[in-house]
Amino acid sequence: MKTIKIIVEKHPDGYVAYPPGLRGVVVAEGETYEEALAEIKSAIRFHIETFGSDAFESDENQG
Repeated sequence: MKTIKIIVEKHPDGYVAYPPGLRGVVVAEGETYEEALAEIKSAIRFHIETFGSDAFESDENQG
């Protein structure tokens, strides 16, 4: 299983979460940290189920 880093940022209207290293746009938001984290985990699962290994950026694309 691959480890995926998730960044959660606090904004005036709540929290935004996203996983760098996945192709495409995968973003979630929530009123609380926990809500944003739960939403992004669900979005990541869906993204990987949909795109499989193509969901991940290749090592040659990472700096």
